[in-house]
Amino acid sequence: MTTPTFQINGRTVDLSDSHPTESLLRWLKARHLTGTKEGCGDGDCGACTVVVMDRDAEGRARYVSVNACLLPMGAMVGREVLTVEALATAGELHPVQQAMVDAGGSQCGYCTPGFVMSLFSAWYADLPLSDHNIEGNLCRCTGYRSIRTASDQLNSLPRGEDRFRARLREGMPRLPAAELHGYFSPLVIDDALVLKQQYASAQWIAGATDLGVLLGRGKGTDSTYIALDRIAELQRIERQDAYIMIGAGVTLARMEHELSDELPVLCDVMPWFAAKQVRQRATLGGNIGSASPIGDLLPLLLALDAEIVLRSLQGERLVPIAEYFTGYRQTRCRDDELIAAVLVPRDAPRQMRFYKIAKRQTDDISIVAACFALRLDAQARIRSARLAFGGVAATPIRLPVVEAAMLDRELSDQLVEEIARRIAASLSPLDDHRASADYRLTLCGNLWRRYVDDLRSAEVSV
Repeated sequence: MTTPTFQINGRTVDLSDSHPTESLLRWLKARHLTGTKEGCGDGDCGACTVVVMDRDAEGRARYVSVNACLLPMGAMVGREVLTVEALATAGELHPVQQAMVDAGGSQCGYCTPGFVMSLFSAWYADLPLSDHNIEGNLCRCTGYRSIRTASDQLNSLPRGEDRFRARLREGMPRLPAAELHGYFSPLVIDDALVLKQQYASAQWIAGATDLGVLLGRGKGTDSTYIALDRIAELQRIERQDAYIMIGAGVTLARMEHELSDELPVLCDVMPWFAAKQVRQRATLGGNIGSASPIGDLLPLLLALDAEIVLRSLQGERLVPIAEYFTGYRQTRCRDDELIAAVLVPRDAPRQMRFYKIAKRQTDDISIVAACFALRLDAQARIRSARLAFGGVAATPIRLPVVEAAMLDRELSDQLVEEIARRIAASLSPLDDHRASADYRLTLCGNLWRRYVDDLRSAEVSV
């Protein structure tokens, strides 16, 4: 195995003496690259935003904004990272920095480098700059007006040739197989599975957005990890006759970008899910593999009748997602298996909606998440029904008995209220610091009613 290195601001650095679970943020601070700030440490505020070179679906190099607080150094081997210190050239500010200066886009200044790096990555994507590009960055001084002004000014500027665009044209070298003190990054699935045989207690890790929070708090720092983010087979999206096969390593951002036309409900889910920096690292397989009852994708996958492809050295097997979760953070995935892909039926109901209630509108843990899907015939009679909930029990759940009670019936006001009562009778929600059981129960019924109202409003608007 070659010496583990990575590039930081164009300089190659030996990582041999670095701890694999130390966050990139802490690593930068220890080396006096203090432009990258620590705010929340949870990937919520964007103060620590840096840019990592990555590839798009066509293999072209691009700059991606991510949270340095969630990136373990083990994941950095072979990668290229830019921080705010790298942007100026020969004492001349980068256009993004200059626009922030000209617009007065800074008050206390603590969040400013994170905003700059988010706008920087968008600048080289050659897309109009908007609030979408800074959705994962918070300004506690409420200085958004001037930051928006800076963004508007940038849209009127030419995006000419410079050293950063030239670097993108050079392309991104393939990431090597790597190992940093018990943090393994193989390139093929079988190698990952062999490593799991050798290190039975090792944990799978993908985007690290969930585990990164724990690592930042000093938990799990002595564990062995097998990273799956370099395995090309896990990055595939394939359209088959009956299914869309989505590799477990596909990020949420890529799902949003490539599948929104075929699965429009994804457009509803993703803005609620997490900040853009998180979505550009978090993966489909990681969201399922954590087996958290508050995983926002899980009610959606339940409503879609998705199937999970599990891979071991003995081969593959399919598990319907409705049968996958067996208890709190417990699943049917064996110790010698990993999640390879998810199969989503291509004939997903168009009458599908996702809802999430949380303390914040976005980038927050759900109190209740729900996904509803009905198929109606020309007479508005129900031919199939899916009712799925997250955040209410130890596992994400579907209500097949309630669904069966709806079949071949007209979606009348009477039926809506009957189903709301059946939902309430079928659930025994959690009672915790986020919400009481009674509140969750009321939400579940009201979200069902809202769903029906939304369906009827859509019919009227058409």
